[in-house]
Amino acid sequence: MKTYMIIMMVFCATHIMAQQSLDTIYANDTKNVALFFPEPIRQGITGSDNFVFTYNREKEQYFGLLQAKPGKESNLLVVNRNGAIFSYIVSYKKQLSKLNYFIPLSNSIGNEKPLVTDSIQVVTSENKIDNRTYYYQKFCSYLLNRNQGIGRMKKRSQGIGLTVENIVFDKEELYFVVRIENNSTMDYDLNFLNLSIATRQKGKRKSLQSLYQEPIYKQHLPLKIIEGKMVRFVYVMPKFSLSDDRRAILELNEKDGERNIKLNISHRYINNPN
Repeated sequence: MKTYMIIMMVFCATHIMAQQSLDTIYANDTKNVALFFPEPIRQGITGSDNFVFTYNREKEQYFGLLQAKPGKESNLLVVNRNGAIFSYIVSYKKQLSKLNYFIPLSNSIGNEKPLVTDSIQVVTSENKIDNRTYYYQKFCSYLLNRNQGIGRMKKRSQGIGLTVENIVFDKEELYFVVRIENNSTMDYDLNFLNLSIATRQKGKRKSLQSLYQEPIYKQHLPLKIIEGKMVRFVYVMPKFSLSDDRRAILELNEKDGERNIKLNISHRYINNPN
């Protein structure tokens, strides 16, 4: 029965491929290419032995890893837990420009179980999360699970530590992975955490002029950091670069308190993110 279902799914995917062009995902044998799906993966099949798609077969998860050896291009067929089917062309490429693919439900080519009209549920706009927000959610979670760093950007004051662990560029945004540690004996109530761009003014009266940058998205930003605890979160900012006379400033401000920190971020880190 399982073999019959696989054959039918491959047949359906091949039929649809003949009707529309499919996106191509590139992979090689030195890096893992991660594919994040809107629902946990139940089954993943490649059409050629020189492509390997691995996923957790015991506990369904949202992502799988693709690797490839040199050879002819093939296809990848993935079925989610809800029956949604995704089909892509896969091809070997020595140099990869993209390592993470966040795949929206709209990319599904169909469902293995045809939906009966009467059973279709109408989803209100209030319950929908737009694709961009969904992408931010998944990519921020991915970054928080990594151990990658970009340098030593840390400042401490009165038992409070502010650290920028990583700065990552993806698509048209910069992702700032931030950590706050409370090693004091009092809880820390967050008033705000702002990122601004400061320009050094030349001349005898040296000063800084700052311009606040509005985040596009924030993930896991806390309201309180309990004494002895640490929190990590992500700020998503529109892509920007800095000249030598400018720098970014991350300002941590305590509500009804004076344990405030300003962390300077050099233009080198902004212009050379991970």
